[in-house]
Amino acid sequence: MERGREQDHSAFNAWKYRHYFEFDSAKDDKNISVRCTLCVGRKLLSTAKNSTSNLSKHLASRHRNEKLSEKNPEPPTDMTAGATSTGRTSEGPSPAKQVKIDLRATGLSVAELKKLVAGYIVEDMLPISTVDSESYRRIVEKIPTKHGVKLPQRKSFAGYLEREYDIMDANLKAALGDVDFVSTTADIWMVNNKSFMGVTVQWINSTLQRNKAALACKRIRGRHTYDVTGAEIEEIHSSYGLHGKVVATVTDNASNFAKAFRVYQPCNLESESENEEEGDDEEPTFTDVKEVLSTASGDGQFSLPPHYRCASHTINLISTSDVDKYLNSCADTKAVYRSSIAKCSALWTKASRSTIASEQVEEVSRRKLMVPTSTRWNSLYEAISRIITIPMNELNPLCVKLGIKCLNEREYLFLQEYCTVMKPLTVALDILQGDECTYGALLPTLTGLMSKTLVKTASTKIKSHTVLIAIKIRFDTVLDSQEGLLAAATCPKFKLRWLRDERRKEHLKELLTTECRKAAPAAGNANVSQLAASPAEMDFFDFENQPTESFSAEKEVTDYLRSGYELDILSQFPNLKKMYMKYNTPTPSSAPVERLFSLGGLVLSPKRNRLCDGRFEKLLLMRYNHPFSVLVNSFLLLSALYC
Repeated sequence: MERGREQDHSAFNAWKYRHYFEFDSAKDDKNISVRCTLCVGRKLLSTAKNSTSNLSKHLASRHRNEKLSEKNPEPPTDMTAGATSTGRTSEGPSPAKQVKIDLRATGLSVAELKKLVAGYIVEDMLPISTVDSESYRRIVEKIPTKHGVKLPQRKSFAGYLEREYDIMDANLKAALGDVDFVSTTADIWMVNNKSFMGVTVQWINSTLQRNKAALACKRIRGRHTYDVTGAEIEEIHSSYGLHGKVVATVTDNASNFAKAFRVYQPCNLESESENEEEGDDEEPTFTDVKEVLSTASGDGQFSLPPHYRCASHTINLISTSDVDKYLNSCADTKAVYRSSIAKCSALWTKASRSTIASEQVEEVSRRKLMVPTSTRWNSLYEAISRIITIPMNELNPLCVKLGIKCLNEREYLFLQEYCTVMKPLTVALDILQGDECTYGALLPTLTGLMSKTLVKTASTKIKSHTVLIAIKIRFDTVLDSQEGLLAAATCPKFKLRWLRDERRKEHLKELLTTECRKAAPAAGNANVSQLAASPAEMDFFDFENQPTESFSAEKEVTDYLRSGYELDILSQFPNLKKMYMKYNTPTPSSAPVERLFSLGGLVLSPKRNRLCDGRFEKLLLMRYNHPFSVLVNSFLLLSALYC
């Protein structure tokens, strides 16, 4: 009889995780091959007969999230003991035993299968009817599950998603309840003849890590007047208990948002109290309370937080509207600007409407042209810069083939100068719309933008004063705002380094010290409370507060300005850390809500026109709010476990 395979692999047989592997074959005198029963397809692995280190590394790397159970090896019986001691039977080497694992015992439960499928649908923004697809259900049936586990149908699965949304919403509200300062971004999105109000929230936790979440993408009907937008924002803030926590709300420069925040500004209680003190001698006026309560006036019934305009949208207005007005009004640039833009527009139109023209352009430039759009920031600059990357000796023959007018040398040079002048604006815009950009980066970015614009426009026909005046006019309320200065000063990477004027540095240092003193109001009375005296004796003496508060604030600010530029150093300065969390919570741009709308466009596709507004909002918020959604986290975890 043919000799059997060698079975001398005692280290593998005595291993505590032996039951997760099946013996396959003996490769040589030193190694054996086994198959992992946890891997899909039962991956073939190689290990030494006297060591299980390779198998341990495999479990640690591929199945680290699996709860492994230890199992003692079964003791040999009397018949197998003699065979094991000699390693042979009467007919030769004993054949290797195949350990059979019941996959139903280690398979997915009903809850795990639902979370896995729901996470897949939410993450990839698929229709809920996917669970009714026969082909999809055949794929799911191949997943190892426990006995009797089946995927539910669409109606019951939709109810499961509703419950998971409620859990996500409760987790988000609990997280916001522990935060002192938040900021929001808001905008209105119009798609498929519908309008949606989108609101996102940002905050900084105690570890100085930025967090974000979506609060709403709510359908609004009728005209988008200031009172409608103001009421919607107030309702969304109230539903999450954000009263008194919102540092600012960032929107674009739309007139309805600007008027809403101007009309519904909170009352200044300090100024009202001062006015009452100044007018104590005046006779009191009486008001009929019943008449006031019965008056159906909507004005002043609620108040909105401070309003910040989107800096990226403002810079885009400068680079398009303001620069366009200047170039069309200046005699030196009017003719060449109009003719060059007209020829570029003809090239964009031809390449976007004709497949043959698009292929000819791609042959010359090795890539397609970009077409500017009014809703995309920097699109005009990027479209022109793509054209001037084509050399003039290749661009004009291309224009001849397409049947459009060629650019002359003066127009080509003008487009190059235009891109040179607009380059700092586009860089600043990209910085401010970054996902991790804080409000403290706004003033240093504007300062750097103005200085670089002066350098770039020194040798061009486009004068620098046009861009500088536009920046100063549109950012008039921001350049010297106390919030912007404190936000920049409390950022360790900026501090006071971005200022060139020494007087502004000293002013900002004094402002920083004053705010640091306000952040620790109880520090000045610490020495008085430590005196060992009775309450009666303390009432008798009249102590003057020692100036320890001012000294401690100045010392903290001085030490902070002399420290490094890493964000972690704020942990050494608790008062400045609190100021950083307050003033840098807002974002300088409304890009977070724009990203929410980008995801919404993938969910609300034309093929899903029957998706109701409420379910669309819930699916979108579950997709955007990753850290608070159990579905997506479970999907990623289980995917890593069974891959």
